[in-house]
Amino acid sequence: MTIANILSGRDGAVHQCTCSATVRDAANLLAEKRIGALPIVRDGEVVGIFSERDLVYRLHSDGPDILDQPVEKAMTAPAITVSPDTQVMSALSLMSRRRIRHLPVIDGDVLVGFVSIGDLVKYRIDKIEGEAAALRDYIQSV
Repeated sequence: MTIANILSGRDGAVHQCTCSATVRDAANLLAEKRIGALPIVRDGEVVGIFSERDLVYRLHSDGPDILDQPVEKAMTAPAITVSPDTQVMSALSLMSRRRIRHLPVIDGDVLVGFVSIGDLVKYRIDKIEGEAAALRDYIQSV
């Protein structure tokens, strides 16, 4: 099971922000799209991640003035990324080790997707449940 399997059911659109967008703009996009994080790009290259956690930390440390600063001042950088051929279990392990919840998916130099730990866990559970159902069917037919 690879990250490409997870992305295959999606339309390919990835919400993102540029480094020059304000923290306020990025926070508004998180709220409007009901998502937890955004890849931050400069000249088409992913250079960081901005998450709800980043927003809370920066509001605590810098106060509301951070909202009018460029998002690159509040993002987590550099971005930890995976490729479409990364195994789901490898991505889950990476996320656990690095204590992160979101991964940009990069194919060459192109951002092709964005996955959360929830996406990976759901995919893994669905796969396991499918295998269990197949085993139950097999056992009942014998």
